[in-house]
Amino acid sequence: MWAKARAIVGPTPALLAGLALLSFDGAAAEEGAPPAASATAERIDREIERALADEKVAPGPIADDAEFLRRVTLDLTGVIPPADRAAAFLDSHDPDKRARLIDELLASPLYGRHMADIWEDLLFVRDSTNRRLSSQPLADWLAEKFKANTPWDKTVAELLTATGTQEENGATTFFIALRTPDKINDQVCRLLMGVQLQCAQCHDHPFTSWKRRDYWGMAAFFSKVRAGGKKVGIGPAESVSESGKGKKAPDPDSALDLPPKFLSGAQPELVASAPYRPELARWLTAPDNPYLARAIVNRVWAQLLGEGQVNPIDHLTDESDATHPELFAELTRAFAAGGFDLKALFRGICNSQAYQRASGPSRDPSRPAANYARMTIKPLTPQQLYDSLTTVLGSQDEPRGERRKAAQKGGVRSPRTTFVEFFRPSEGTDPIEYSAGIPQVLRLMNAPQMNREGSLIGDLAKTGRTPAQKIERLYLATLSRRPSPGETDRLAAFLKEEDRDSREAYIDLLWVLLNSSEFTLNH
Repeated sequence: MWAKARAIVGPTPALLAGLALLSFDGAAAEEGAPPAASATAERIDREIERALADEKVAPGPIADDAEFLRRVTLDLTGVIPPADRAAAFLDSHDPDKRARLIDELLASPLYGRHMADIWEDLLFVRDSTNRRLSSQPLADWLAEKFKANTPWDKTVAELLTATGTQEENGATTFFIALRTPDKINDQVCRLLMGVQLQCAQCHDHPFTSWKRRDYWGMAAFFSKVRAGGKKVGIGPAESVSESGKGKKAPDPDSALDLPPKFLSGAQPELVASAPYRPELARWLTAPDNPYLARAIVNRVWAQLLGEGQVNPIDHLTDESDATHPELFAELTRAFAAGGFDLKALFRGICNSQAYQRASGPSRDPSRPAANYARMTIKPLTPQQLYDSLTTVLGSQDEPRGERRKAAQKGGVRSPRTTFVEFFRPSEGTDPIEYSAGIPQVLRLMNAPQMNREGSLIGDLAKTGRTPAQKIERLYLATLSRRPSPGETDRLAAFLKEEDRDSREAYIDLLWVLLNSSEFTLNH
């Protein structure tokens, strides 16, 4: 039985603002959407179905509206849809409602926030040297870029050349957190280029053609970066410059003193007194650069379909085999030629039948081309889980007054940050494997956030709905679907036992739904 909550706190203003745009009238749909989404989807399906036919595997059925609604809303905005939104979509007879929904979700500010959650985790590597540094400026900067659909090449260029304080430019957080050329180089190569170059830091790479000189030639582009301040993470004291002034973090013993050199490319002519990073940004974001477009296309594909065209997703070498080589190459070329438009890439993949198929068993490593016969089931990320819980239950109190100021400086963690860090999987965890153990399950079952009624139960208590209608409302609010007749019958029988059509009985039902595997998985 849940403990009685003393107060009911609604969702955060940011979450409410985003959810408000998820109406089904199409008013929030992005204007000027690229018309190539259907063509991209058709190309994806043609290649996937050809590979399935070659392996004599029949594609699975298309997901029903409820499964698709919940999946695409989680994948594009990081949170389940509200009950009214789910009911409106399920009741609509518009033949184009799925394509319209995709457009609306991409136009929502929640899309920018969700993408910022993903990339904040990737770019901000937490360790003992930056444990007090706030990552919020970086998250805010990323959310704005994704919301505005800033072309990916321009976002990357702005990140790589960021200067100033955290307060002036949130992108500088990336350099302040990492500080040394080797750490910066590792993340730039892995995340933005899809190359795990770190194994060549101390010796030539044992399994690829990368040499130690390749590693330190790339790292030299960051050799002039100066990051830091007197107090870690507190306002304007944290800054990044490339003027040569300021304290430089010591290089590791493995460092080679080499001039900057592009990976598998030329050694640029640089002016010693000028910044180096702009030259690297110009090279990396050039339309014909072989790294940037394919790295992000592979990562977006994995984000939506559970695995990359190449796996691991950040290990794209000449020896790597894509599951569908021609499709991967064409998507990469089209992405670069189309202006590095991320929303267009998401739109094309989400409109495909490959993405919209019903979920099924996890992938078979021995038959990679057959993995897209059904949709892979993915556990919710900690951010998705927290935000979905707050959609149903309302959010916990955030720090106020002086505690809020301290939180902004990294002194106090918000309830969301505390929850996310507790449920965060360890580095290297397979994103489609359920890695939570008994401590996480107990936390989810017994956390203060779970032990509250929320506005949903209050609304049910006020209305004149029948028990069957109340059960339906609980299902729409949590699982984004209506209960089956069998589920309704079983739960209605439960409510009739000893006159259990009461507030406490519906609290029990809600608790069961929120702790079900169906709620904690994206299928």
